[in-house]
Amino acid sequence: MSHYKAPLDNMNFLLFDTLKANQIAECERFEDATEDLFRAVMDEAAKFSEQVLLPVNTQGDREGCQYDPATHSVKTPDGFKDAYQTYMQGGWSGLSASPDFGGQGLPHLLKMIVDEMVCSTNLSFGMYPGLSHGAIDCLTKHGSEALQNAYLPKLIAGEWTGTMCLTEPQCGTDLGLIGTKAIPNGDGYDITGTKIWITGGEQDLVDNIVHLVLAKLPDAPEGSRGISLFLVPKFLEDGTRNTAFCGGLEHKMGINGSATCVMNFEGAKGWLIGEPNKGLKCMFTMMNAARIMVGIQGLGLAETGYQVSLAFAKERLQSRSIAGTEYPNEKADPIIVHPDVRRMLLRQKAIIEGSRAMAYWTGLHLDLSHGHADSSQRERSDDIVQLMTPIVKSFLTDEGFFSCDQALQSMGGAGFTQDWPVEQLLRDGRIPRIYEGTNGIQALDLVGRKLTLNNGRLAHTYLSEMKNMLEGVSNSGHLASANSFIETLQETLGLLIIKAAKDPQEAAAAATPLLRMFALTTLAVLWAKMASQSEDAETMNNYSEAFLSSKRKTANHYFRSYEPEMIALAKEVAAGKSTLMDFAEDEF
Repeated sequence: MSHYKAPLDNMNFLLFDTLKANQIAECERFEDATEDLFRAVMDEAAKFSEQVLLPVNTQGDREGCQYDPATHSVKTPDGFKDAYQTYMQGGWSGLSASPDFGGQGLPHLLKMIVDEMVCSTNLSFGMYPGLSHGAIDCLTKHGSEALQNAYLPKLIAGEWTGTMCLTEPQCGTDLGLIGTKAIPNGDGYDITGTKIWITGGEQDLVDNIVHLVLAKLPDAPEGSRGISLFLVPKFLEDGTRNTAFCGGLEHKMGINGSATCVMNFEGAKGWLIGEPNKGLKCMFTMMNAARIMVGIQGLGLAETGYQVSLAFAKERLQSRSIAGTEYPNEKADPIIVHPDVRRMLLRQKAIIEGSRAMAYWTGLHLDLSHGHADSSQRERSDDIVQLMTPIVKSFLTDEGFFSCDQALQSMGGAGFTQDWPVEQLLRDGRIPRIYEGTNGIQALDLVGRKLTLNNGRLAHTYLSEMKNMLEGVSNSGHLASANSFIETLQETLGLLIIKAAKDPQEAAAAATPLLRMFALTTLAVLWAKMASQSEDAETMNNYSEAFLSSKRKTANHYFRSYEPEMIALAKEVAAGKSTLMDFAEDEF
């Protein structure tokens, strides 16, 4: 039994009341992106997700993808091909892509909102166009004019899809170990090697698949400095089948409707993207976009899990309230009366609504970094996006999985069965914590790269923005609590900088708890801001009192629950590396 309705009230309150996303339309690049347009697109995305994607989600999980070794072809689950045609015809593929090649040129923030609804209703389906968006971004920024003209219009229209081919059997995070070779042939390159875990590497949704492949030239330097990026299509321009074949499908615990392929490139014809030996720079254009999208996957799954478990808690009769009978006409009270069930539901609610605020705030700055007229604001927004990308990816996927787990737990044995969709959400929600760089890698990116860029400017920009957002917060308790999060984070950063300067392992040991501290601080500030906004006179005219009072009470619950954790995380960072690194290998 599935329950999902796009949380449009929550989205609208966040976008237009709290974050004032209307300001995007002040950018010349996004002048058509008015509030009315946002709302219209969101309404249509809700209908598409609820009416087209949700009905084929369970079937996709149970049927999975089917591989034919004789033809190296992959059949997607029943209903996926029709759903993709509807997706393509609706123009969803080119929502934020460049109008120069047929895209609509709308804000990335709007695409993120659509992605959330897609992931809430059918994550496996969303994987296919999701990778295409990364390929589009990469080609738009780094591709030659010839490659752009040949491939971008079809990718943006959704007639073709794209992939990202990084991982090989012997290397994942350490891409310097790749063995795929690119040999010049006078008219491009011959690409030879094997890639694994390639989403959408082969499928029957479209006529052509455009692979973006990392490989090494014959004279390439050792390690990651010697990686180049190549475009390798399934079919060449003359219709000839390229020698890039699916060698099989991975057998996985989740996202069964998504074809995760082994790809064999056997002298396949390809073309260089960007400069020789600069492929990692090009690929990061894809990966940074993909990391934010993966964070949205965690958010989308969590939202559905919450809706399912909340509906169950209101309907499931079990025992009587400890405070006394609340539904005397029933044989028992619904389980939502029980404090422990409420604890699980409110953890989901506080984290989901706060995480959505963090993701949309980051998306707003992504658009401002590209479109704002003031160069200093573009720089400031870019600092925020760079810092927040690993945080959004890690925190939203960790908490998305934990939220689905809480949803299942609150439902008891019913949650463990296939009668309800939460067990699938939990299985599907495990992989986002791993792909596009594991969450541990994201934490290392934060402490090892983002916090050291430009002499620490990104962290200063972030902290300044946190303090700016608290201006005008009306609730003195929320204001004090949010400021305490900021102060604790600042003190912890100062301590870690001193320790890490003497020993880099100290920074690595502190990376994961420190990333969580950044996330919890961001949510604290945004919850203070949302609660304050709920008391604004104009806002009160647009939403029910129950909706607005829920914001204030959820903020109270957030601070009650996570202030103690913030203190504990600071102590964990301060404790340093010793209990981690003192062990000899034979002592494990």
